[in-house]
Amino acid sequence: MNAFGESQSIKRIEDIRFLTGDGRYVDDQIPEGALIAHFLRAPVAHATITAIDTEAARAMPGVQAVLTLADLEAAGMKADLPAITVTNSDGTAAAAPPRPALARDKVRFVGEPVALILAKTKAQALDAAEAVEVSYDELPVHLAVAPGGEALHPEAPDNLAYDWSMGDAGAVDTVFADAAHRVSLTVEDNRVIVNSLEPRGASAEWRDGRLHLAFNGQGVWNHKGFMATAFSIDPSQVRVTIPDVGGGFGMKNGPYPEHFALAGAARITGRPCHWMSDRGEAMLTDNSGRDLISTAELAFDADHKLIGYRVDILSNLGAYNSVFGQLIQSQLFSRVLTGVYDVQAAFIRARGIYTNTTQVDAYRGAGRPEAIYMLERAMDHAARELGVDPFTLRRRSFIAPAAFPYATATGETYDVGDFDLVLSRVEAEADIKGFNARRAASEARGKLRGLGLSYYLEAILGDPSEGATVEFAEDGRVNLYVGTQSNGQGHETVYAQFLSDRTGIPVDQITVVQGDSDLIARGGGTGGSRSVTTQANATLVTVTKLVAAFAEFLQEDMGSHPAFEDGRFRAPGSNLTPTLIEAAEMARARGREDLLRHSERMTLPGRSFPNGAHVAEVEIDPETGKLVLEKYTITDDFGNLIHPQLAEGQVHGGVAQGFGQAVMEQVGFDEAGQLLTGSLMDYALPRAQDMPMMRFTTEPVPSTANPLGMKGCGEAGTVGALAAITNAALDALWARGVRRVDMPLTPSRIWGWLQETEGEGEPS
Repeated sequence: MNAFGESQSIKRIEDIRFLTGDGRYVDDQIPEGALIAHFLRAPVAHATITAIDTEAARAMPGVQAVLTLADLEAAGMKADLPAITVTNSDGTAAAAPPRPALARDKVRFVGEPVALILAKTKAQALDAAEAVEVSYDELPVHLAVAPGGEALHPEAPDNLAYDWSMGDAGAVDTVFADAAHRVSLTVEDNRVIVNSLEPRGASAEWRDGRLHLAFNGQGVWNHKGFMATAFSIDPSQVRVTIPDVGGGFGMKNGPYPEHFALAGAARITGRPCHWMSDRGEAMLTDNSGRDLISTAELAFDADHKLIGYRVDILSNLGAYNSVFGQLIQSQLFSRVLTGVYDVQAAFIRARGIYTNTTQVDAYRGAGRPEAIYMLERAMDHAARELGVDPFTLRRRSFIAPAAFPYATATGETYDVGDFDLVLSRVEAEADIKGFNARRAASEARGKLRGLGLSYYLEAILGDPSEGATVEFAEDGRVNLYVGTQSNGQGHETVYAQFLSDRTGIPVDQITVVQGDSDLIARGGGTGGSRSVTTQANATLVTVTKLVAAFAEFLQEDMGSHPAFEDGRFRAPGSNLTPTLIEAAEMARARGREDLLRHSERMTLPGRSFPNGAHVAEVEIDPETGKLVLEKYTITDDFGNLIHPQLAEGQVHGGVAQGFGQAVMEQVGFDEAGQLLTGSLMDYALPRAQDMPMMRFTTEPVPSTANPLGMKGCGEAGTVGALAAITNAALDALWARGVRRVDMPLTPSRIWGWLQETEGEGEPS
């Protein structure tokens, strides 16, 4: 049995199943006899519904039902979706307008579901949808991420959902007034569409008064509660399952209207109901990410140490509150507001705006990429304004290793960190000393080369508690029940490997069981980079419990209380050396069923804070504006790792998503609220040829916030990538007079910035 920290990167267990076509996704598990669902969606962004005529559609071949919100509510369903809200700065509650599963009186974004058609086939449902007649009285459309405009909801005058703040504004004002240097910067954080490989889908079925909802999400237990509330039934009457999932990224974490409408439809029709989104429908209706405008102000003392920081945010929530929408650019942004810098005078004000667009919610990082992007763009800007090397400026404000545990200005406690160690490592790995020669070589080819740095810090979010159950089956296999949910990250491998390392049970004899609320009573799901940290620690306490129980059981046979070493029980003078599986068989033979299943829960004492430095080098062709990411180097502090290769893969994927947002992804709407980027013909995603080979290293500083010294890694790549790439682009363009860039760094935008500076002449 390997000691923790010595684990090796074994081959992914689940890949054989996926690569041979044996993965089982939502669309592979359509219930027998299911009706196929199609949602009729609003073609306009803002309108009053004056009439819905479904009579002709109901009479069409194969159609079993055409349902509106009135039908769901007449059947006794509470059809409004849940959402978490914040408290305004003045102590009042933020706006909480209802969001119905199907439109109620008005539609507020293009794609909002208006009616649900259920037929024997998808084609029949599509045909019937064309026969539903809906009359709309169009209203003015509000798209600006700013207060004002036609109110979408009476609960939110001026479309202001919330006005939230944290910090002592007066104290921060005083620091700024006395500062030797002050710098400010405004940046736009562009809206993106998540585009998971597998679109959203779900099935719902009622049997014997019990609901079974199956969907491709990131956790089953919240949905179990949501459905129990919607139908006024006991949670025990709800089963929620999640099969294999082809990507989540936060977008599949919360509830959607389709989940509620399908469950209501299944109850009304008495038949299972199944729905699967296509790519166009997904791009129109999946929760988007980002979409905010931030202004940061930094105050420095005479030695260029950061002493004050304040941020003002305007964020786009879309037409309604999504489940976490109000939290992301307020509370979650504040978790890492001051990053890795020792600054106690900090203030954040965040306002959320309703617009006639699709909802915005969690996307890989949920508030932390946005916060670090703002901070690290501002630090780079300050380095230029103050004439200080960007590496040096950051070092002057780093929290010193001796200062940990460190209480931040926004109430977080960082347990450990050695930021200079990590930065020094990435400097060496990225060959910063050789950059000028590489820049000169680019210039000789007529290209512009730039280098960008971003030092990020992440906060592990979500439920700090988790449970695990280890069950010894009759066939000699071992089942590990977990409360998280894999969306493609490799959980089956890393959890089985960890259990094997701790127990000596062969990996190929372990089955990881997830995503079934009937089999696992409680769990926190996957999100906020919590999964491996919480689940491994839960497994650890469960293993400790079961080893102690088996040791006591074996004591009489072995003559004394045995120790458990290298996967076997051993006691002085005994020739018995049973493994856990052998001990379980002994227990089974003696009727000790209580020893065959062990469960335990734990709660982490605090968050962990992964951190790291990203260095990007880009080359820009000034004739076309095309940007190429030539070199990318990362040094991370993830604490102790179970499976280094999976961690590196998570970083690679995160950087690729960060590159996509930084360089090519941009959601566009016209003035009427129509989505202009509703297909992959119009919306660009990064491809393999766009990404260089990345240099990835780690400098682990084990966390003290959990017994295993772990820190999460799932979102870290995206958190660090946005500013590194954008800073590199500005560095490349600086010599040509460009003084501001914003994402996405598309060729047309870069070319336009260059043309503007040429027209203005070279800067003095």
